[in-house]
Amino acid sequence: MSLGNKILDLRKKKGLSQEQLGEQVNVTRQTISNWELGETAPNPEQLKLLSKILNISIDELLDNDINHVLVERVSNTEKLAGIVIKILKILGIAFAALFTIDLIALILFTVFRFVG
Repeated sequence: MSLGNKILDLRKKKGLSQEQLGEQVNVTRQTISNWELGETAPNPEQLKLLSKILNISIDELLDNDINHVLVERVSNTEKLAGIVIKILKILGIAFAALFTIDLIALILFTVFRFVG
């Protein structure tokens, strides 16, 4: 849905005329009409006001789908966590192996020290 259609739809759902919405955004009725027809578009400050008045986020108003960005970030975080877990497992196994070797060496050293 285009920005203009979204403004039109939300304005009607709020029960506002073009003139009433224009007054709240500090623009003329004609400006609202131009937005709704897609001839012009609101500037960033006007988008902020529209967002508040129409009770919708700017991203939703502009149809910016940030959901895929969030899914991608979560996916990347999960991949990173998986890599970290694998590294920690390898380090844990290496530490356990070294500890075992040290323990065996200590036992052998102690046994052969008293035998000899």
